[in-house]
Amino acid sequence: MKKISLYILLSLLIYSCGSNDQGELVGVNTKSEWHSKKPLGMVFIPGGSFTMGRQDEDVSGALNSPTRTVTVRPFYMDETEITNSEYKQFVFWVRDSIVRTKLAELSELMSDETNPILEDYQFKNIDTANMTPYEKYMMNNYGSLGDINSPLQGKSLNWSEELIWNTADFPDEYYSEVMDSMYVSIENSFDGKRIIDTKKLVFNYTWFDTEAAAREKGERKDYIKAQPVPVYPDTTVWIKDFNYSYNDPMHQDYFYHQAYADYPVVGVNWMQAKAFCGWRTKTKNDYLKSKKNATTVPYFRLATEAEWEYAARGGLEFAKYPWGGPYTTSDRGCFLANFKPVRGDYAVDGALYTMEAKSYNPNDYGLYNMSGNVSEWTNTSYNVASYYIGSTMNPNVEINKNYKKVIRGGSWKDVAYYLEVSTRDYEYSDSARSYIGFRTVQDFLGTNLK
Repeated sequence: MKKISLYILLSLLIYSCGSNDQGELVGVNTKSEWHSKKPLGMVFIPGGSFTMGRQDEDVSGALNSPTRTVTVRPFYMDETEITNSEYKQFVFWVRDSIVRTKLAELSELMSDETNPILEDYQFKNIDTANMTPYEKYMMNNYGSLGDINSPLQGKSLNWSEELIWNTADFPDEYYSEVMDSMYVSIENSFDGKRIIDTKKLVFNYTWFDTEAAAREKGERKDYIKAQPVPVYPDTTVWIKDFNYSYNDPMHQDYFYHQAYADYPVVGVNWMQAKAFCGWRTKTKNDYLKSKKNATTVPYFRLATEAEWEYAARGGLEFAKYPWGGPYTTSDRGCFLANFKPVRGDYAVDGALYTMEAKSYNPNDYGLYNMSGNVSEWTNTSYNVASYYIGSTMNPNVEINKNYKKVIRGGSWKDVAYYLEVSTRDYEYSDSARSYIGFRTVQDFLGTNLK
């Protein structure tokens, strides 16, 4: 009892001596001062109020975008649409993760002390000798050091060893067996080529349904959602979107060939775009967690319809297009976006299909191709009455069971009407098109940019 009393006394003495608050209300100590850092390839959108909706004649008679004043919070937005090269980084990460997992699992299954298999690709060993008390507790109670819902159960893949893709260089039959499981079957092979079966490139997309959790009464686990999402773009859209049209070169090469690396990715449905946002968040935060005292960043996500329109206007009130307007050509007769200006003449603006994501002039926020090139997925469900029922503060009518998702901006195959910043359109969330892409946003924390 004396020892316990002495310990408490010493603790109080140390606390009082080490504290400089002098009994005042000073708040809790933080590890470091927080400054929002602009992500690579993004621009800062300051937020504010604007007049949202159609501000001239409603040519289509849709009556779905009446004018009203709304306010959005500040955020970061990709300066361009996500490119083939950027999306391919996601696809390659999924592909490599699957291959490395298969190699590690086969090694674990087949190896013994006298005959180790695929040593270079085994799971990283857990250093049991230097475990913290918490890590020991986790291993004893959950058999894992990380997320118990993870398929790897906290095991770490070995990313230091490069994968071998040339069949002539495969090290042994076990490696060949794993790689063979990733290829299309022999029966489906053509011209003597073994290619990756893209249907096997699946990302386990998980998210927390915050909206439902806040409004309903239930356990937290009830709102943890998981969905396997095939990540490879549907390249057949170049053929399926257009009847009696020769677009096979785009089908074969648009996502595959390096010539189109800086062009916007297409053939990606709404859920694939959401999965990309989840992967981008994970990639950044996994890196930050590996650094001492680093703070994780907010989620990357799709923009709401209001955020998208506010950003597209570039700070110009009552603008018809991102560059102002009211014309789609400059005073020298040069087109200001990639669209279909003349019936049947797709190339008069300089491009038959898409153009590089960083083409034409950016708007006053520094955003490229907010009109034309490709239409863009937003996070908002399409409803004719959205503008009537939505809040005027960060409006977003998101209904999970409504599979119509708003797309904005118009594309290379659209007429000028769809390029107007107030024009609303939609596509079903499970649909992929040769003229729909996306860009991501990230919430800005605080009010001051430093």
